Amino acid sequence: MRVVVKIGTSNITHSTGNLNIRHVETLCKVLSDIKNAGHELIVVSSGATAMGVGKLNLAEKPQDMPSKQACAAVGQCELMYTYDKIFSEYNHTVAQILITGDDFKYKDRNQNFVNTIGRLLEMRALPIINENDTVSTVEYGVGDNDTLGALVATGIDADLLILLSDIDGLYTADPRKDPEAKLIPRVDELTEEIMAFGGGKGSALGTGGMATKLGAAKICMDHGTDMVITNGAAPERLYDIVEGKAIGTLFAGKKK
Repeated sequence: MRVVVKIGTSNITHSTGNLNIRHVETLCKVLSDIKNAGHELIVVSSGATAMGVGKLNLAEKPQDMPSKQACAAVGQCELMYTYDKIFSEYNHTVAQILITGDDFKYKDRNQNFVNTIGRLLEMRALPIINENDTVSTVEYGVGDNDTLGALVATGIDADLLILLSDIDGLYTADPRKDPEAKLIPRVDELTEEIMAFGGGKGSALGTGGMATKLGAAKICMDHGTDMVITNGAAPERLYDIVEGKAIGTLFAGKKK
């Protein structure tokens, strides 16, 4: 299988923005094992801005764009250093790809991106993709890594996109506020009722939320790509998801 895994900010950092060492090491170990099993693996990783906040010892995530981009510049170095160090322990070579919205908008740039991914996979490298937050803004960027994950997955004809979140999947209500909320195990059609479950923003250091994940699901389902939302707090669940077991919420791609 060709699998894209999107890692959220909350999956790799503490609330301080500092690296969650134990969790990142477990996550990279599982991903390495999945790759060892013969699957083609691509990672879309958030966390650069948050790690920049931690590295610069800031009290909170800045609100102005230049400061956010400065944090992203500092944090991206730390993020890739961490991935390179851990994945190297399992004999995997990582490759950094920073992209902007224009890399999907313009045909020649998009083709260059697809060609590069294809060649990296042929070389058995592990592409790690993030939006180029040091130059991108919401106005002309992708805006969030859930959408970026969907654009990457559909652009390279992946079989599956897995969105790691801080929640088990899509619920009928916010389970942190409503004890009666029920997990929705499978979605075959994005009805108005399903879209209404989108809710609001994600963590304080992140940029996503369930609404962006449902937007990503639409991109994937329309293309025929399956997508799963699951809780990244238990990286071992990735084994079951790749094996097709019912974990989290599956958004079934429309088969053509």
